[in-house]
Amino acid sequence: MDGQTGHGAISKLAVRDQLLTARRRRPLAEVGAAARAIADALLDAPEVRRAASVACYVSVGGEPGTTELLDRLVAAGKRVVLPVLLPDNDLDWAPYTGPGSLAPARRGLLEPVTTPLGVEAVATCDAVLVPGLAVGADGLRLGRGGGSYDRALGRVPVGTFTCVLLYDDERLPVVPAEPHDRPVSAAATPSGITRF
Repeated sequence: MDGQTGHGAISKLAVRDQLLTARRRRPLAEVGAAARAIADALLDAPEVRRAASVACYVSVGGEPGTTELLDRLVAAGKRVVLPVLLPDNDLDWAPYTGPGSLAPARRGLLEPVTTPLGVEAVATCDAVLVPGLAVGADGLRLGRGGGSYDRALGRVPVGTFTCVLLYDDERLPVVPAEPHDRPVSAAATPSGITRF
């Protein structure tokens, strides 16, 4: 909202808290159905169908699930890279070759155990699928506040398909933003793809 410390940061915290609480209350059956619907929508999207390589992530907690999506991307012959969280909160990237290529990591994450490709690897992907808590009508994404994905999105060439995975009620008219926040070009929800 404003570039000064204060209003933007405070409203982000409040909105994040509401969204995380709503996610914790979602029934498991809804979470599973949402994961399948999002995977279907993304695999039908021309930007993903045409992509040779896709950056994605392993969902945690109440996030829309990505397990089925990851395996379907690999089955479709896509090169899939997943983030590896670095000590400074930046993201390295490593290939995903199936569930056996993942291992528990810090902060409750599952990360690939394959050879890391470097922080710039995300820039070589044809489609970049990212987590978030909400997105505004302008494509500004609200993340968890670590800044990892804003940094990664800053490396992605303009014109690359960048998409946040959300539940339908997490598409909002506006989300609180700060100058470093990076917009995405689309949102994938159970009801389909919204392009900005």
